[in-house]
Amino acid sequence: MQRHEYSIVVSAPPAEVWEVFWYRAADRPQPPPPRPGEKVQTQIHILHPGDEIGEGLVRHCTFPVPKWLLSGGVGKSWEWLTQVKPFESWVYDAIGKPLWSKAHGETRLEDLGDGTTRIHFSETYTAMNPVMARLFERRVHQSISRDNDAILAAIEGGIRWHRKRRARPKEQF
Repeated sequence: MQRHEYSIVVSAPPAEVWEVFWYRAADRPQPPPPRPGEKVQTQIHILHPGDEIGEGLVRHCTFPVPKWLLSGGVGKSWEWLTQVKPFESWVYDAIGKPLWSKAHGETRLEDLGDGTTRIHFSETYTAMNPVMARLFERRVHQSISRDNDAILAAIEGGIRWHRKRRARPKEQF
């Protein structure tokens, strides 16, 4: 089993950070799936929005993995979100491939009181096949987990987008 934990601080209160992750998940535009041979970008497709706060949300994720896994450099996971506490935290459980793995993660928002939020991420990751786990689990999980700077940039970009969206005048009908 592999464990990965990290935290980042963003210049936004928890409600704005929450909005980046949870903004009308059912209504947001879904990106097209990657085409064969196309460079893989992390994408999240909402399969089921869950209830009014997102409890039970189901998502399908694609993300880059090492090409030596013979999956075309594409990893996939199916994730179920539970224990949702608006503006505070949520938990996910996932099944992924190409290693056929299971993961359990938690995201927690800590209000630092000065208009900033520390976002805590933690995840455990286990390849289900003991031989694959021994040979590849650590290397694959390190590869998947190393792009924390990209996550920070994506969250900050989402915060900027939502601030611009809220600042636009509402259309008059």
